[in-house]
Amino acid sequence: MIESVEYRVFKKIKKAKGGSLFFIDSFASIANSKAVNKALERLVKSGEIHRVAKGIYVRPISDRILGSILPNIDEIAIAIAKRDKARISPTGSYALYKLGFTTQVPLNIVYYTDASARKIRIGKQTITFKRASSKNLAAIGDISKLAIQALKAIGKENVKEEEIKKIQDLLRKEKTYHLMHDLRLAPEWIRTLIGPIKANTTNE
Repeated sequence: MIESVEYRVFKKIKKAKGGSLFFIDSFASIANSKAVNKALERLVKSGEIHRVAKGIYVRPISDRILGSILPNIDEIAIAIAKRDKARISPTGSYALYKLGFTTQVPLNIVYYTDASARKIRIGKQTITFKRASSKNLAAIGDISKLAIQALKAIGKENVKEEEIKKIQDLLRKEKTYHLMHDLRLAPEWIRTLIGPIKANTTNE
């Protein structure tokens, strides 16, 4: 018996870890994009999977209390970057949000990328991938790369003393090598504002 495209697509989805994201080209070995697209749309209609955005799908994790749990913005952006073999880095107001400077999730979330610039609508939010130079994507520290982008978003003339202190406290949790590497990439005014930081030497 010949299995339908829809059955083969869903079989592959079920084998993946719960919450994994899929794109039309994730099923290139099964059928052409037109047939895969039709199969995915039928699976959406039947409730087996959820359409996150145009061309992006997920089989949500089901929680007894919370119900269906969908991927967050970071998970979606990372999955897109992995598919495109691209580097990305949060910037602007989203970097400020991730560092805890605001509790308001921005509606337009911007990532620097070395792949094509694009915008993706996720519900009421938009992920914007902005083409950037290699230098803007060279930071390697989870905290330090956000701190540098956050300070750039605030601006040299607008940054407050308490914001500098908060960033200094956060950077003490960064790996020493990552911190030193990323500070060398930062504008001089940011290095001057932050000053010497004693990083977490126990987390090399």
